[in-house]
Amino acid sequence: MTLVVPAAGSGSRLGEDIPKPYLTIAGKTILEHTLLKFRDINQLREIVISTSDQYLDQTREIADAVFNTQSVKVIRGGDERQNSVMNALHSASGSTDFVAIHDAVRPFVKKTQIENCLVKLDSEDVDGVVLAVPAKDTIKEIGSDNLIERTPDRSKVWLAQTPQIFKKEVLMKAYQNAAESGVKGTDDSSLVERIGGRVLVVEGDGDNFKITFPLDLRLANIMLSGR
Repeated sequence: MTLVVPAAGSGSRLGEDIPKPYLTIAGKTILEHTLLKFRDINQLREIVISTSDQYLDQTREIADAVFNTQSVKVIRGGDERQNSVMNALHSASGSTDFVAIHDAVRPFVKKTQIENCLVKLDSEDVDGVVLAVPAKDTIKEIGSDNLIERTPDRSKVWLAQTPQIFKKEVLMKAYQNAAESGVKGTDDSSLVERIGGRVLVVEGDGDNFKITFPLDLRLANIMLSGR
């Protein structure tokens, strides 16, 4: 399995000058906390991290400190997450069967959750698996005038997380299709779904949140600092 970690995002929504993956909590960057969750996954053979030019060297130092035996590649990311993932896919080893994509700022994923996803992808007749949680709140679909157009059945609505793990050949085909048609997906699964791929949901938990807003950062500080 190849792990792809897009880490070229900014810290604008956090109100920080430093990109989110490189903020330090409890003596480690968020990126390092995240990578550590994958270090003991037996199926992991290769890591590809895409980041901005100014963080290439720091990312290499972080990755080398976490992974000892696995192959690590640090590459230049794109202007958007989708471009960063595409660059990483082109850098991945040709012998890779599965590709796991995980947000650099989701440091609370559990080893058992990652392994559950891998078991499902290996044993079920599917092209990919996505870690997700059932929606707790009622979802409203609105129009351009902010009037509610539809209320989806909450029992069928899940909130997608990462990792999202796919068969490499299907994921490459999905990304190529997106590039040719100019489609921007909100996550990797949506691109696989567009080409008819079968994607299975594996239930995760609310701890696996993405650090996006100041409240997320405060909560992450509490959880990682043990306060």
